[in-house]
Amino acid sequence: MKGLTLSPTNHCFPNLPGKIPTTDPQPLQKCYPIQSITKHRRQSLILPSIAVKSSQNPHQFPPIQQHDSPPLVVVGSANADIYVEIDRLPKEGETISASNGQTLAGGKGANQAACGGKLSYPTYFVGQVGEDAHGNLIAEALRNGGVRLDHLRNVGDGVPTGHAVVMLQSGGQNSIIIVGGANMSCWPEKLGDQDLEIVKNAGIVLLQREIPDSVNIQVAQAAKDAGVSVILDAGGMDTPIPAELLRSVDIFSPNETELARITEMPTESFEQIEEAVKKCHNMGIKQVLLKLGSKGSALFVEGEKPIKQPIIPAARVLDTTGAGDTFTASFAVALVEGKSKEECLKFAAAAASLCVQVKGAIPSMPDRASVTDLLQTAQVS
Repeated sequence: MKGLTLSPTNHCFPNLPGKIPTTDPQPLQKCYPIQSITKHRRQSLILPSIAVKSSQNPHQFPPIQQHDSPPLVVVGSANADIYVEIDRLPKEGETISASNGQTLAGGKGANQAACGGKLSYPTYFVGQVGEDAHGNLIAEALRNGGVRLDHLRNVGDGVPTGHAVVMLQSGGQNSIIIVGGANMSCWPEKLGDQDLEIVKNAGIVLLQREIPDSVNIQVAQAAKDAGVSVILDAGGMDTPIPAELLRSVDIFSPNETELARITEMPTESFEQIEEAVKKCHNMGIKQVLLKLGSKGSALFVEGEKPIKQPIIPAARVLDTTGAGDTFTASFAVALVEGKSKEECLKFAAAAASLCVQVKGAIPSMPDRASVTDLLQTAQVS
């Protein structure tokens, strides 16, 4: 996947605490009060089993989960993905026709939150959208995925929701142009107590680089002080990652291209990858969760032998958009549920395999039953 990030809008104003407007007359039900969530430290991530209540609306998936596990908290971006299906990328100065086009909810943060919700794990999303149709589209997609929207803010005042143009080619490969919009504008200089409190009481926190580094740093430091594990997805801005951010994360998750850019080292072979990961360790990163596309994935823990996970082959590949976000979020869910590192990698590989078989980012996120069934099938074969 190739990506290009455009400069954010210059609109800015004091942050407003209001919630995202919704076309659903019923507000989110049974959101967990912050004070009722038990704080879990890094060494205490084994959680009770999940009990799911049937949804009254058969078109709303998944239903609200009925358990008191500390939530997955995703702080990050929300985009409207404008898809155009093309046979090839246009040449300079050339105009070509798309065979199809549609707008779907996406953005790395929203993707990861939707994945957590669809895997039937209690998930909160902290992010910003504009007061426009794209913002409503994203809110509806997250709500239907079971994500709590208490911390999704509408920045209003003419700031558009972030959006991306996804040029999808045959074979599922894509090139993406991102417009930051509300993702990069008007965040408060200091995050509010409510946002930081949900972070401090999380089971695990996911971050990406499609929002300002200053926001990620505040969240990561708050989580670290509370003993909450943080995974930083390297996707997003291609600027240098601040050292104070890296020092506050537990797991750093790039793909091989991002690893090469960050370390300024080649990553064409596994031996080269190992050397690049060593440089990450020297930068203070203890664990590197590496996404290797068709070559699978690997987890590098400083001082330990790397754990490799091959892909679980997909029946067909329609769209790779969101596959990395699905992998990272699925790994996080498995980790907070107390699975072993090997089990986490397998669970994430199965989820990513299902993701690439459906067009769109959030629409392609798999449910838990599908992931479990695929794992069982893969073990038998």
